[in-house]
Amino acid sequence: MRKHWIYIILCVFLLSCNRDERPFVISKIKSVAKLATTETIIDKTVVGTKTKRVLGLIRLNEANFVAYTEATVKTGIDLGKLEPADVEINGKEIRVELPAVEVLDFQYPFDKFVVDSTILNDSWVNRFDVLDYEEFYRQAELDIREQLQYTGIISATQDRTRIMMEGLLKNLGYEAIFISFRETKQLFEPVNLEGEE
Repeated sequence: MRKHWIYIILCVFLLSCNRDERPFVISKIKSVAKLATTETIIDKTVVGTKTKRVLGLIRLNEANFVAYTEATVKTGIDLGKLEPADVEINGKEIRVELPAVEVLDFQYPFDKFVVDSTILNDSWVNRFDVLDYEEFYRQAELDIREQLQYTGIISATQDRTRIMMEGLLKNLGYEAIFISFRETKQLFEPVNLEGEE
């Protein structure tokens, strides 16, 4: 009878030593869900020029304006995309490859598009209308989207995410923590704001 209990205790001990900790760790990491780690406010100055020509050759008049705009971008890691193969555990050492940085929220409100009336230069011959302002606004948004990944926002987001994840994994008892990220190819999918297919 005594051998029977020793055998049971030994089996339980071996099973607890050999169990895979990855599901537990992955569930803890995924519980954070979409981790918005960086919020960036981008101020952009838009300069517009409209030229009026006669017969397409002679410049009759040129109108200019300057507008100030503001975009708010939140970037982070969607930890819901973490796969079991992204986590390797070896005793107190853990290696995690996190999903790529992505834009979680992008706001570019039109009410932040403010035309500087002191620089506005138009005349009765050549005036800016609402359609002109909308086109400049649209072009400014496309420019922000295209240039965003060159601003350092990806590395800033990775650095902040790494600090947060290291704290979480240290609390889970890991001493050697190695965190990497999947490559961020582009923050935005190509967007056609003109409505063309």
